[in-house]
Amino acid sequence: MAQSSCCYVSSGSKKRRASTMMKSSKIPSQIVEVPLESASRSASFLDWLVEQRRLEARVAERVGRVQAETADRLTSVLLKLGLMSEPDLASLLREYCSLESLLPEMLPVSRVEISDLNAEFLRAHEVLPLRLVHERLEIACWDPLDTFAADALGFAVERTVVRYIGTRQLIREAMESLYPREATPATEAIQGDRVSEEEEVDRLKDLASDAPIIRLMQRLINEAVSLKASDIHLEPSQHTLVVRMRLDGLLRVMETHPKDLAARIISRIKVMAGLDIAERRLPQDGRMRVAIDGKDVDFRVASSPTLHGESVVLRILDRQEVSLDFTALGFDGEAQRILREALRRPYGIVLVTGPTGSGKTTTLYAALREINAPERKILTVEDPVEYALEGVNQVAIRPQIGLGFAQTLRSFLRQDPDVLMVGEIRDRETAETAIQAALTGHLLLSTLHTNTAAGAVTRLLDMGIDDFLLASTLHVIVGQRLVRKLCLVCREPYSPKEDLYARLGVTPDASEVWYGARSCAQCRGTGFRGRTTVLEILRMTDAVRSTILSRADAHRIEAVAVEGGMRTMLQHGIERVRNGVTTLEEVLRVTSLS
Repeated sequence: MAQSSCCYVSSGSKKRRASTMMKSSKIPSQIVEVPLESASRSASFLDWLVEQRRLEARVAERVGRVQAETADRLTSVLLKLGLMSEPDLASLLREYCSLESLLPEMLPVSRVEISDLNAEFLRAHEVLPLRLVHERLEIACWDPLDTFAADALGFAVERTVVRYIGTRQLIREAMESLYPREATPATEAIQGDRVSEEEEVDRLKDLASDAPIIRLMQRLINEAVSLKASDIHLEPSQHTLVVRMRLDGLLRVMETHPKDLAARIISRIKVMAGLDIAERRLPQDGRMRVAIDGKDVDFRVASSPTLHGESVVLRILDRQEVSLDFTALGFDGEAQRILREALRRPYGIVLVTGPTGSGKTTTLYAALREINAPERKILTVEDPVEYALEGVNQVAIRPQIGLGFAQTLRSFLRQDPDVLMVGEIRDRETAETAIQAALTGHLLLSTLHTNTAAGAVTRLLDMGIDDFLLASTLHVIVGQRLVRKLCLVCREPYSPKEDLYARLGVTPDASEVWYGARSCAQCRGTGFRGRTTVLEILRMTDAVRSTILSRADAHRIEAVAVEGGMRTMLQHGIERVRNGVTTLEEVLRVTSLS
């Protein structure tokens, strides 16, 4: 048995406060305060992580600032910033506090008899009493840096407290079993609401089955697909239901309907997507398939409760409208050559970066299509799987059952793959597993949410990945955005303002013809039809690798890459403008320089 090395001696006033906490039927506001010794302990743990080389000093300093600003527990801050996974953090805390692990067989079958014990107090601190034997009380905790609950329990039973570290899930499940929440007037009212909602299910289904509602939804879906919209947004306001569609990346209001139609329309969507028609307080996700003009179109459906009712978004996944071809996506000859060269290598990492909605996943699909062959085993883990690829084994993550990116990727390594695709690198655990996959002879493709290609390097370094591992495994980083293409029917020549030339470092050329947007029936008055890519491709040259090993920032890495011949996203955008593909304003909009 390992006795806690993180316990502290408390004063008489603290003992009285602990006793009050234990007896109170309502948790006082003080319980969320961080005790001084816990705050000190957090700072010491950060210093220890730096000493153990699990965090860099500058990252630890940033973590400390975030904790001070948010008043969150240190453990929560480390997890939210993606600096380490929950299992890694538990292992480090166990080592730091010299504690033993909680095993499932150690869980009690009945409550530990402690007088005036407040279950809400235990839930707030995620602490579970295990057994009371002789001169000690054994408890399980998730965050040993928070010592207040252990001290309070020790004072209540007047015994030494021995702690074990357990996972959050294990402690919470045992807590719900041993200390179920008691029914209160508020919870009884909620349960009553649930009963009444269940009684409404048949009525909602009847509303959703009305012929006019069915025709209305079919018309909206047909119109969205014909306009090549990417999303349909149904948003309730105080008096109306607003329908918007995302056309070429920008939302446009298409029509409005009376508020009393909202329940019918949303119920119809839920029936089609297989969602719980009676659940209106929690977000839900589903999929549906609709036949349109003889072809099947998939939709990803997401509902969310808002102030005036449920908001629903339908993401259109029309496989026939997506061209998984580098040329069609906007990759010119030089970009295709660099990317194909990286894809031909048997191992290493190819990253695609950019914000949400910049076409990263489509680029990865095009890359998989490029290298897909019967002699290669290709595995992907995605959130969710957007398009089914023939000959590729695709897995959708399910966090609710513990199936995340890192867990799935580790299982993939035991299936003798040649190529792996990870939908997104979100945390240190996934990044480390991806690095290991590349080091052991696999080609790995993935995405990262950064603004520039060079920013991906510093993001991975901030996650705690060693610089020498990045320098040896990264092959190519693609940074990209989507810009709207000019309508070829109505575009017209124009001259940009002189100050734009100066800002962009462009020399005016009288022989060049630049085009601007106008409007016509073909583009529905927008001046644009379709989208294409502007991108930058950062190759791991010797100079770039040396810069990474010196732990330079993103600006320096980009400068070295440009010296080595890299074309920036802005430069590629200006080329697109000069070729009459898009406008200068559109390029500036997506590159955030306007």
